[in-house]
Amino acid sequence: MEKKLDKRGELLHTLALLVCAAIWGSAFVAQSVGAEYVGAFTFLAVRNWIAVAFLIPVIFVRDTILKKRGRPSVRPANRTQRRFLLMGGAACGFFLCAASAFQQVGIRYTTTAKAGFITALYVVIVPILSVFFGKSVKSRIWMCVALAVLGLYLLCMRGELSLSFGDGVVLVCAFLFACQIMTVDYFAPQVDTVRLSQTQFLVTALLSTVCMLLFEDLSTDSLIRALPSIAYAGVMSSGVAYTLQIIGQQNLNPAIASITMSLESVFAALAGWIVLGQSMTVRELAGCVLMFAAIILAQL
Repeated sequence: MEKKLDKRGELLHTLALLVCAAIWGSAFVAQSVGAEYVGAFTFLAVRNWIAVAFLIPVIFVRDTILKKRGRPSVRPANRTQRRFLLMGGAACGFFLCAASAFQQVGIRYTTTAKAGFITALYVVIVPILSVFFGKSVKSRIWMCVALAVLGLYLLCMRGELSLSFGDGVVLVCAFLFACQIMTVDYFAPQVDTVRLSQTQFLVTALLSTVCMLLFEDLSTDSLIRALPSIAYAGVMSSGVAYTLQIIGQQNLNPAIASITMSLESVFAALAGWIVLGQSMTVRELAGCVLMFAAIILAQL
């Protein structure tokens, strides 16, 4: 049953999503390296199988601790609950797999900067979908959305904003990511969040494995070269970050959640600056400041 978060709970959930965005942003380096050796579906498939395996001991240890402390079990208690968990995992996994695939295809036909900006436009699509599904979005949140989009533009864009074929494909990806966020918003308050995350990874892994076998050639040597990058993405970007997304979104306004998660662009730029020594212009720094300001205003 969905319950309303108090201010402290809302802040804690937002901080969980902030950590999630930081991990996603830092993982761009690993994804770029891995993409040099294997195809998109291969990377996606292996990454999600690793995430599924990673959460097995996590779920076991968590259930054992709850049992020893005499706290209520979070396991699905009956067939109806198991079916609802499978439905949620299937829906989240489908949107996650489809969004990732569209992003990978689109980025071949457009610049990385434009792809990053257009993907993060889910920050606009989510509140629109929220209104469509009967959720209220305060005027303050719309102002924060506008501030975040302006910050994204300053951070990511260099040339003119025209819509090419690749841009259109990435825009579909942004819509699919928004659908994934809204699906998580619906299912997370009603099921065990960690099991929902694992089921999402399992569905994504199965779908991407089928696509990998149909559309890509798998080379053992290339896979071994890409494995360190895939392992990092599987454990941190998927296993940890996407699980934090589901936990953080539980009973949190999806519009606030989408603004927070869009900060992955900021963390990606900061990771490039710190790890790879890439310089940041005054314009990019201004974009980062505006996006952080949007998060702070959303919490006031």
